[in-house]
Amino acid sequence: MITFWFSIVVLAWVLFFVLEGFDFGVGVLGPLLGRDDHERGAIVRTIGPFWDGNEVWLVAAIGVTFAAFPAWYAALLSGLYLPVAALLLLLAVRGVALEFRGKGDGERWRRRCDIFLTASSAAIVLLWGALLAVFVRGLALGPDGSVTGSGLSRSLDPILTWQSLLGAGAALFAALLLGATFLALRTSGPVRRRARDLARWLGTGGAVAFVLIGFGTASRTVLAAAVLSLAAGLLARHGREALAFAATAAGVAGAVVAVMTANGHVVLPSTLDGSWSLTMSAAAATPSALSLLTVFGVIILPGVLAYQAYSYFVFRRRVASERVPS
Repeated sequence: MITFWFSIVVLAWVLFFVLEGFDFGVGVLGPLLGRDDHERGAIVRTIGPFWDGNEVWLVAAIGVTFAAFPAWYAALLSGLYLPVAALLLLLAVRGVALEFRGKGDGERWRRRCDIFLTASSAAIVLLWGALLAVFVRGLALGPDGSVTGSGLSRSLDPILTWQSLLGAGAALFAALLLGATFLALRTSGPVRRRARDLARWLGTGGAVAFVLIGFGTASRTVLAAAVLSLAAGLLARHGREALAFAATAAGVAGAVVAVMTANGHVVLPSTLDGSWSLTMSAAAATPSALSLLTVFGVIILPGVLAYQAYSYFVFRRRVASERVPS
């Protein structure tokens, strides 16, 4: 039962980072690939029907962690409360920018919303990448499983490391490649051509970077990311947008799974003493709580998956970025 619910937590995080990953990437790429207000509007419309539904998986990931692994949830939230609060604020800014973009009159209003959308999307991606590195490196857990330290350093020190810096850079690259392949898949006209060209260059450049890092660290995961990155670039170059997006999504999903399972049965290492690390069994709720949670999960989770799949099917057509002569 514990392993089953840990798998559900990992699945929720995978779906969040893949689905919201292209959302964030599109938000960052809007000003770069959209040369005027019409094209930027077309870019935003590609994620209009999906972005709020994609955020459901963040709620699911946090909610399931709270219910199935309360000690894990408590350690993460208490040790990272400032970055998490910043994430929530940035998500709110991004949501307002998306929702209010079409509410005001004039190009200046929409341009301001685009600026907030781009800035918040980039900041969210960088912060998430830094936080994912914490999942692998761990926190300053004491013998009772609580995070030690006080003040700002307790919450900021874990993300001010070179591992978090690498995580932030990798997350930004992944979001940009996801966003570029998604826009190539979901648009027509000039935005599609620019997105396809960008995906080609990102895929090739990312593959080279991953190969260099992979040989330096002897990491099979990094080398696999290099292969998928190169595949995405080559597929985008030859107009295989769907396969390019699938390759990128597979790379992101694999990276999230690798992060979440990097320490085996330890869900949160202690940077003070390895024996104080939080294990899966120690962090789990009682068997009766997990059994009750299973009943609700079997009912709710398939429904959410089916509804979201249906929404993607309904809004599957491309968004035109070219101007239609009147």
